[in-house]
Amino acid sequence: MTKSELIQRLAEQNPHLYQRDVERIVTTVFEEISEALARGQRVELRGFGAFSVKRRDARVGRNPRTGESVQVTEKSVPFFKTGKQLRERLNTQ
Repeated sequence: MTKSELIQRLAEQNPHLYQRDVERIVTTVFEEISEALARGQRVELRGFGAFSVKRRDARVGRNPRTGESVQVTEKSVPFFKTGKQLRERLNTQ
């Protein structure tokens, strides 16, 4: 599901809201999650999961085209851990 599909679905389920308001809400939620992660904070949505930031150490990588060694710098990457309710919903069939 894309962001625009999510907005469309939410607008259909909430006909009392204008689509532009739903779009603003979804955009604001995503921006707040992104900004919290940029500050190094953890974002938890009960029943859905938790977003956090993990740090990857510097390492020596390999260029797949040439095979030569390349120094890869330390970096932060987003990490998502599913919540118990979401895991159970996905695995009950």
